[in-house]
Amino acid sequence: MSFDLGPALLFCPADRPDRYRKAADRADAVILDLEDALLPANRARARGLLVGHPLDPNRTIVRVNPVGTPDFALDLDALDETMYRYVMVPKTVSAAELEALARFEVIALCETATGVLAAPSIAAAPNVVALMWGADDLVASLGGSSSRFADGSYRAVARHARSAVLLAAGAHGKAAVDGVFLAIPDLAGLTAEVDDAVASGFRATACIHPSQVGVIRDAYRPAPAEVAAAWAILEAAAGEEGVFAYQGRMVDAPLLRHAEAVLRRAEVIPPGLDQPPTEATD
Repeated sequence: MSFDLGPALLFCPADRPDRYRKAADRADAVILDLEDALLPANRARARGLLVGHPLDPNRTIVRVNPVGTPDFALDLDALDETMYRYVMVPKTVSAAELEALARFEVIALCETATGVLAAPSIAAAPNVVALMWGADDLVASLGGSSSRFADGSYRAVARHARSAVLLAAGAHGKAAVDGVFLAIPDLAGLTAEVDDAVASGFRATACIHPSQVGVIRDAYRPAPAEVAAAWAILEAAAGEEGVFAYQGRMVDAPLLRHAEAVLRRAEVIPPGLDQPPTEATD
């Protein structure tokens, strides 16, 4: 199993079928939300709408309710009446609880203290294709009141969790999805955050408003100058044995993998490079 969605994943409340198609048309994939986007009283109706208004299953994720809740069992019953195979599981705390979703491709949300600490074992679960993290639920699980400072930057505990989830996903060859940016008008802040996500190795970013999709796509799509520079480094490496100097800079194997990653995001794959780079061993 693999994660071939993204880079812009747009949440849509599952009780708003009038928005389903619009969200699907504007983003790379839509996340139909049966959990936090709804009032609990609306979930039963939302499940019926989910079944009655199908979207492309290759570009649709359904966020169910947490495993073990009454709503979770009802969500699975509804999913069995659809063609959807991507399921986002909120507040995931262990790999064992995902066994109930063995027939699905799971995006596990590590958004509690327990879930973040268990991220490595969750990422190892065979039906997990990606990990995502959530700052605000995490801070709530700790008894805190805010995941960000007044300037919009993350507090230290949120930065730690973000990195921990990214590392856990990468260690097991799974994709990492960055969390949402809630300040919708602050596109500059979103740009900075997504630029960091791309440079750090996230494969996609979730968002809550269509205006954020273009910013996310632009950040994940390398600029022509980046693509040209990546090609130049790889061409300079041809015939070299080991580390070499290029334009006054030392180039070694990790920098070549950085260049390859740029070309993958640009969907320009160098000949003979059919698979993502494996984790380096020292």
